[in-house]
Amino acid sequence: MEDWLEPLRSALDEAPATVDVFFRDDDAGWDDDRLFALIDVLERHRLPLDLAVIPRELTATLADSLAARIAESGGRLGVHQHGLAHVNNEPPAGRKSEFGPGRSREDQRHDIAEGRALLEERLPGLAQPAFTPPWNRCTRTTAELLGELGFRVLSRHDSEPSLGVEALVEVPAAVDWTFAKRDGARLTFDELGALAASRARRGGPVGINLHHAEMDRGELALLDRLCALAASHDAARPLPLLAVADEAGPGP
Repeated sequence: MEDWLEPLRSALDEAPATVDVFFRDDDAGWDDDRLFALIDVLERHRLPLDLAVIPRELTATLADSLAARIAESGGRLGVHQHGLAHVNNEPPAGRKSEFGPGRSREDQRHDIAEGRALLEERLPGLAQPAFTPPWNRCTRTTAELLGELGFRVLSRHDSEPSLGVEALVEVPAAVDWTFAKRDGARLTFDELGALAASRARRGGPVGINLHHAEMDRGELALLDRLCALAASHDAARPLPLLAVADEAGPGP
Protein backbone atom coordinates (compact mmCIF):
# COMPACT_ATOMS: atom_id res chain seq x y z
CA MET A 1 0.00 0.00 0.00
CA GLU A 2 2.83 2.43 0.80
CA ASP A 3 4.11 2.21 -2.75
CA TRP A 4 0.82 2.12 -4.63
CA LEU A 5 1.51 5.46 -6.34
CA GLU A 6 5.07 4.64 -7.38
CA PRO A 7 4.10 3.22 -10.81
CA LEU A 8 2.21 6.42 -11.62
CA ARG A 9 5.00 8.61 -10.31
CA SER A 10 7.51 6.70 -12.46
CA ALA A 11 5.28 6.98 -15.53
CA LEU A 12 5.03 10.73 -15.03
CA ASP A 13 8.79 10.99 -14.46
CA GLU A 14 9.37 9.34 -17.84
CA ALA A 15 6.57 11.06 -19.76
CA PRO A 16 7.83 12.88 -22.87
CA ALA A 17 5.02 15.45 -22.56
CA THR A 18 2.49 16.57 -20.00
CA VAL A 19 -0.26 14.09 -19.15
CA ASP A 20 -3.78 15.38 -18.60
CA VAL A 21 -5.47 14.25 -15.38
CA PHE A 22 -9.10 14.73 -14.41
CA PHE A 23 -11.25 13.76 -11.43
CA ARG A 24 -14.93 12.91 -11.81
CA ASP A 25 -17.13 12.10 -8.83
CA ASP A 26 -20.44 10.37 -9.46
CA ASP A 27 -23.74 10.30 -7.55
CA ALA A 28 -23.91 13.84 -6.18
CA GLY A 29 -27.27 13.88 -4.45
CA TRP A 30 -26.39 10.93 -2.21
CA ASP A 31 -24.62 11.25 1.14
CA ASP A 32 -23.95 14.99 1.19
CA ASP A 33 -21.52 14.83 4.13
CA ARG A 34 -19.20 12.49 2.24
CA LEU A 35 -19.63 14.57 -0.91
CA PHE A 36 -18.35 17.72 0.76
CA ALA A 37 -15.56 15.81 2.49
CA LEU A 38 -14.37 14.70 -0.95
CA ILE A 39 -14.74 18.20 -2.40
CA ASP A 40 -12.57 19.46 0.46
CA VAL A 41 -9.78 17.01 -0.45
CA LEU A 42 -9.64 18.19 -4.06
CA GLU A 43 -9.93 21.84 -3.08
CA ARG A 44 -7.11 21.51 -0.55
CA HIS A 45 -4.84 20.80 -3.52
CA ARG A 46 -6.66 23.32 -5.74
CA LEU A 47 -7.51 20.60 -8.25
CA PRO A 48 -10.45 20.62 -10.68
CA LEU A 49 -13.33 18.30 -9.80
CA ASP A 50 -16.35 17.46 -11.94
CA LEU A 51 -19.48 16.30 -10.13
CA ALA A 52 -22.00 14.09 -11.90
CA VAL A 53 -25.28 15.14 -10.26
CA ILE A 54 -28.39 12.95 -10.10
CA PRO A 55 -31.12 15.46 -11.03
CA ARG A 56 -33.96 13.91 -9.03
CA GLU A 57 -31.73 13.63 -5.95
CA LEU A 58 -30.64 17.27 -6.02
CA THR A 59 -32.38 18.97 -3.11
CA ALA A 60 -32.70 22.73 -2.82
CA THR A 61 -30.34 22.66 0.17
CA LEU A 62 -27.66 20.74 -1.69
CA ALA A 63 -28.07 22.94 -4.75
CA ASP A 64 -27.54 26.10 -2.69
CA SER A 65 -24.42 24.62 -1.08
CA LEU A 66 -23.00 23.52 -4.43
CA ALA A 67 -23.69 26.90 -6.00
CA ALA A 68 -21.78 28.57 -3.18
CA ARG A 69 -18.86 26.17 -3.58
CA ILE A 70 -18.79 26.68 -7.34
CA ALA A 71 -18.69 30.46 -6.85
CA GLU A 72 -15.75 30.10 -4.47
CA SER A 73 -13.82 27.58 -6.55
CA GLY A 74 -12.34 29.81 -9.21
CA GLY A 75 -13.62 27.50 -11.94
CA ARG A 76 -12.27 24.32 -10.37
CA LEU A 77 -15.64 22.80 -9.40
CA GLY A 78 -18.05 21.82 -12.16
CA VAL A 79 -21.39 20.04 -12.26
CA HIS A 80 -23.04 18.02 -14.99
CA GLN A 81 -25.90 15.57 -15.47
CA HIS A 82 -25.85 12.01 -14.13
CA GLY A 83 -28.89 10.45 -15.75
CA LEU A 84 -32.22 11.32 -14.19
CA ALA A 85 -32.94 9.25 -11.08
CA HIS A 86 -30.13 6.64 -11.07
CA VAL A 87 -32.58 3.73 -11.35
CA ASN A 88 -32.09 0.47 -13.20
CA ASN A 89 -34.44 0.09 -16.16
CA GLU A 90 -33.05 -3.22 -17.42
CA PRO A 91 -34.23 -6.76 -16.54
CA PRO A 92 -32.83 -8.21 -13.29
CA ALA A 93 -30.54 -10.61 -15.15
CA GLY A 94 -29.02 -7.87 -17.32
CA ARG A 95 -26.33 -5.29 -16.69
CA LYS A 96 -27.73 -2.38 -14.71
CA SER A 97 -28.44 0.71 -16.78
CA GLU A 98 -30.79 3.66 -16.67
CA PHE A 99 -30.30 4.29 -20.40
CA GLY A 100 -29.90 0.76 -21.69
CA PRO A 101 -31.22 -1.20 -24.68
CA GLY A 102 -34.55 -1.79 -22.93
CA ARG A 103 -35.49 1.90 -23.16
CA SER A 104 -37.21 3.41 -26.16
CA ARG A 105 -35.79 6.45 -27.90
CA GLU A 106 -38.75 8.52 -26.74
CA ASP A 107 -38.38 7.48 -23.10
CA GLN A 108 -34.67 8.23 -23.15
CA ARG A 109 -35.21 11.66 -24.69
CA HIS A 110 -37.85 12.47 -22.07
CA ASP A 111 -35.58 11.47 -19.17
CA ILE A 112 -32.54 13.35 -20.48
CA ALA A 113 -34.60 16.49 -21.04
CA GLU A 114 -36.30 16.23 -17.64
CA GLY A 115 -32.96 15.81 -15.92
CA ARG A 116 -31.50 18.83 -17.68
CA ALA A 117 -34.53 20.93 -16.74
CA LEU A 118 -34.24 19.92 -13.09
CA LEU A 119 -30.57 20.88 -12.96
CA GLU A 120 -31.26 24.21 -14.62
CA GLU A 121 -34.07 24.91 -12.16
CA ARG A 122 -31.91 24.22 -9.11
CA LEU A 123 -28.52 25.32 -10.49
CA PRO A 124 -29.41 27.99 -13.06
CA GLY A 125 -26.63 28.59 -15.55
CA LEU A 126 -24.20 26.23 -13.77
CA ALA A 127 -24.81 22.77 -15.24
CA GLN A 128 -22.28 22.05 -17.99
CA PRO A 129 -23.17 20.34 -21.30
CA ALA A 130 -21.77 16.97 -20.25
CA PHE A 131 -23.48 13.70 -19.40
CA THR A 132 -22.38 10.70 -17.35
CA PRO A 133 -24.85 7.82 -17.44
CA PRO A 134 -25.47 5.89 -14.21
CA TRP A 135 -23.35 2.74 -14.06
CA ASN A 136 -21.35 4.36 -16.91
CA ARG A 137 -23.53 2.58 -19.44
CA CYS A 138 -25.76 3.79 -22.24
CA THR A 139 -26.57 3.05 -25.86
CA ARG A 140 -25.74 4.71 -29.14
CA THR A 141 -29.32 5.98 -29.10
CA THR A 142 -28.51 7.80 -25.85
CA ALA A 143 -25.45 9.40 -27.42
CA GLU A 144 -27.39 10.47 -30.51
CA LEU A 145 -30.03 12.09 -28.33
CA LEU A 146 -27.40 13.88 -26.26
CA GLY A 147 -25.97 15.37 -29.44
CA GLU A 148 -29.41 16.43 -30.64
CA LEU A 149 -30.15 18.05 -27.27
CA GLY A 150 -26.98 20.13 -27.29
CA PHE A 151 -24.67 18.17 -25.00
CA ARG A 152 -20.97 18.31 -25.90
CA VAL A 153 -19.38 15.60 -23.75
CA LEU A 154 -20.15 12.01 -22.81
CA SER A 155 -18.05 10.54 -20.02
CA ARG A 156 -18.10 6.83 -19.15
CA HIS A 157 -15.35 4.26 -18.50
CA ASP A 158 -12.73 3.47 -21.09
CA SER A 159 -13.77 -0.20 -20.91
CA GLU A 160 -16.97 0.84 -22.74
CA PRO A 161 -16.64 0.98 -26.55
CA SER A 162 -16.86 4.35 -28.23
CA LEU A 163 -20.33 5.15 -29.57
CA GLY A 164 -18.98 7.19 -32.46
CA VAL A 165 -21.45 10.08 -32.46
CA GLU A 166 -20.00 13.06 -34.29
CA ALA A 167 -21.65 15.72 -32.14
CA LEU A 168 -20.14 14.37 -28.91
CA VAL A 169 -16.64 14.22 -27.50
CA GLU A 170 -16.19 11.10 -25.39
CA VAL A 171 -13.95 11.55 -22.35
CA PRO A 172 -13.69 8.18 -20.60
CA ALA A 173 -12.29 7.63 -17.13
CA ALA A 174 -9.52 5.03 -16.94
CA VAL A 175 -9.49 4.38 -13.20
CA ASP A 176 -12.69 3.40 -11.39
CA TRP A 177 -11.59 3.94 -7.79
CA THR A 178 -14.48 2.03 -6.20
CA PHE A 179 -16.01 -0.48 -8.58
CA ALA A 180 -13.19 -1.72 -10.84
CA LYS A 181 -12.92 -5.50 -10.49
CA ARG A 182 -10.81 -8.40 -11.68
CA ASP A 183 -12.16 -11.95 -11.45
CA GLY A 184 -15.05 -10.63 -9.38
CA ALA A 185 -12.86 -8.98 -6.72
CA ARG A 186 -12.36 -5.26 -6.25
CA LEU A 187 -9.00 -4.03 -7.50
CA THR A 188 -6.42 -3.33 -4.83
CA PHE A 189 -4.88 0.12 -4.61
CA ASP A 190 -1.65 -1.31 -5.99
CA GLU A 191 -3.64 -2.44 -9.03
CA LEU A 192 -5.34 0.94 -9.33
CA GLY A 193 -1.95 2.66 -9.23
CA ALA A 194 -0.68 0.38 -11.97
CA LEU A 195 -3.80 1.08 -14.04
CA ALA A 196 -3.28 4.84 -13.73
CA ALA A 197 0.37 4.42 -14.67
CA SER A 198 -0.56 2.39 -17.76
CA ARG A 199 -2.90 5.15 -18.93
CA ALA A 200 -0.24 7.80 -18.29
CA ARG A 201 2.29 5.83 -20.36
CA ARG A 202 -0.21 5.86 -23.23
CA GLY A 203 -0.24 9.66 -23.03
CA GLY A 204 -3.41 10.09 -20.99
CA PRO A 205 -5.75 11.45 -20.09
CA VAL A 206 -5.74 9.75 -16.71
CA GLY A 207 -9.36 10.00 -15.63
CA ILE A 208 -10.11 9.10 -12.01
CA ASN A 209 -13.74 8.11 -11.37
CA LEU A 210 -14.74 8.52 -7.73
CA HIS A 211 -17.88 7.58 -5.80
CA HIS A 212 -17.90 9.64 -2.63
CA ALA A 213 -20.79 7.75 -1.04
CA GLU A 214 -18.61 4.61 -0.97
CA MET A 215 -15.46 6.27 0.40
CA ASP A 216 -14.54 6.34 4.09
CA ARG A 217 -11.89 8.45 5.81
CA GLY A 218 -9.16 5.96 5.01
CA GLU A 219 -9.92 6.15 1.31
CA LEU A 220 -10.06 9.93 1.43
CA ALA A 221 -6.56 9.85 2.94
CA LEU A 222 -5.37 7.72 0.01
CA LEU A 223 -7.10 10.09 -2.40
CA ASP A 224 -5.31 12.98 -0.71
CA ARG A 225 -1.97 11.35 -1.59
CA LEU A 226 -3.01 10.92 -5.22
CA CYS A 227 -4.13 14.54 -5.34
CA ALA A 228 -0.80 15.67 -3.91
CA LEU A 229 1.01 13.83 -6.70
CA ALA A 230 -1.28 15.20 -9.42
CA ALA A 231 -0.94 18.74 -8.08
CA SER A 232 2.84 18.73 -7.66
CA HIS A 233 4.31 16.69 -10.51
CA ASP A 234 5.58 18.78 -13.41
CA ALA A 235 4.34 16.25 -15.98
CA ALA A 236 0.77 16.11 -14.64
CA ARG A 237 -1.70 18.64 -15.97
CA PRO A 238 -4.96 18.58 -13.97
CA LEU A 239 -7.88 19.79 -16.06
CA PRO A 240 -11.67 20.04 -15.80
CA LEU A 241 -13.68 17.60 -17.88
CA LEU A 242 -14.67 20.16 -20.51
CA ALA A 243 -11.06 21.23 -20.97
CA VAL A 244 -10.04 17.60 -21.52
CA ALA A 245 -12.77 17.40 -24.15
CA ASP A 246 -11.43 20.53 -25.82
CA GLU A 247 -7.97 18.92 -25.94
CA ALA A 248 -9.44 15.77 -27.48
CA GLY A 249 -11.25 17.74 -30.20
CA PRO A 250 -14.51 16.87 -31.94
CA GLY A 251 -15.86 13.36 -32.22
CA PRO A 252 -15.35 11.06 -35.23
